[in-house]
Amino acid sequence: MKKASTLVALTIAAAMALTACGGGDKSSSDSSTKAEDTATATAQATDTAGDTATTDEQTPADDNANTGETTEIKLWLAGGDTNDDLRAYLKDTFEAQNPGYSLKIETIDWGDLVAKLTTSMPDPATTPDVVEVGNTQSPTFTNVGAFLDISDMYEELGGAKLLQSFVEVGEVDGKNYTLPYYFGSRYMFYRVDVWAEAGLEVPTTLDEFNERVVALTKANPKGVKDFSGFFIGGQDWRNGISWIFANGGELAKKEGDQWVSTLSDPNTIKGLEQLQTLQLEASMAPADAKDQSPWLYINDSDQVTEDSGDVTETSLAAGTIMAPGWAHWSIGDAVENEDGTVAREWNPEKFGVFVLPGNDGKPAPVFAGGSNIGISAASQHPEQAKNLMRIIFSAEFQQMMGGAGLGPANSDYVSSLGSDEFAQALIDSALNSKLTPAAPGWATVEAQGVLEEFFQKVSEGGDIAALAAEYDEIITPLLNG
Repeated sequence: MKKASTLVALTIAAAMALTACGGGDKSSSDSSTKAEDTATATAQATDTAGDTATTDEQTPADDNANTGETTEIKLWLAGGDTNDDLRAYLKDTFEAQNPGYSLKIETIDWGDLVAKLTTSMPDPATTPDVVEVGNTQSPTFTNVGAFLDISDMYEELGGAKLLQSFVEVGEVDGKNYTLPYYFGSRYMFYRVDVWAEAGLEVPTTLDEFNERVVALTKANPKGVKDFSGFFIGGQDWRNGISWIFANGGELAKKEGDQWVSTLSDPNTIKGLEQLQTLQLEASMAPADAKDQSPWLYINDSDQVTEDSGDVTETSLAAGTIMAPGWAHWSIGDAVENEDGTVAREWNPEKFGVFVLPGNDGKPAPVFAGGSNIGISAASQHPEQAKNLMRIIFSAEFQQMMGGAGLGPANSDYVSSLGSDEFAQALIDSALNSKLTPAAPGWATVEAQGVLEEFFQKVSEGGDIAALAAEYDEIITPLLNG
């Protein structure tokens, strides 16, 4: 993600109290809000569910239905993973089941999400009612009271069948504030033809993977300029932490009541050393590259569209990449749709997938992508927000999520992902996947780009032990808010 605004560089808990200090969504905020209104709004952000529900009684559904007026319920979704069909189903179903209410779905870019949540959620006038939040961001916002306690809905929405690692990052003191929305996992996409020309087979252990992508880089059978046997950006910590996890390392751990950064742990150091070797000997990716769009470099040709709108042509530059499962829609031979747009058609003679193997030959622990979802504590319509949550966790919608390539929150519906190679790789890689630490300040660590800085310095050949000690000192206070 991009660095968030300077406001978020403060501790999130402090920032939550600055709801009227600018940076909010002007389309939904009132610039004439008085200071005393802001104080009241901030207090409401930590009200109990019962207090918040009282506000909702002012606009009951029946009254709206009788007058012909509708009350808008806002759902914030992060990025574009929830496709148009899923969104249409949510809107149509919610409005059919809740007369007098309409559902407005807004897309928030991942890079802007923390800043927008920080400035908008405490104020009933600007808060979304239901919010998707990254699983790594959930602990920060749940710990400062941004979400409504929905423990009374836990069993109704799936209970023990929900993905428990995601449930845990949405808990505080045993109460549920956010629940899993969908899971994704990362696995390897590779050029079958390039590996075959180099005489290399798919690896079955982590050591084999490390050795073979270096060998692939050196072989470079197609004579590609600046070829990467394994393309991984210098700042790509989300994929890079797989080597830490595979060697028994962690990013942080809880000691007593405090979270402590553990980059200096010997197991973490071992994983970082392996990663550094790959970055220096197998990857030609830029040192400042993150985990964005690596599939561009595994296709024979593709285009990079800059924020400015400028387009840069690319060609084959990587024999292997690591990406979320849904990336397969962007990988393949270029074909033209009827409307003239370019799509990708998977070609099994050129492209294949495999799960990153661990030291024991089983799937390596990779970072579990995905999101949680919850109800804003400041929502003026908690009952309607709960109705929307019931639709999201319904059997029909869960199966639709699987059909769209998103891992359903409820394990009963995992079969909806299908049985092709992509579904199998997603399921296999997710079995041993891990989340980032459930520390209250983890979103602050991400928002400040600390890990991007650290991993870039590692990728450039820096002294790992010295860097780990330096960044442990930086990260530990951030973890605890």
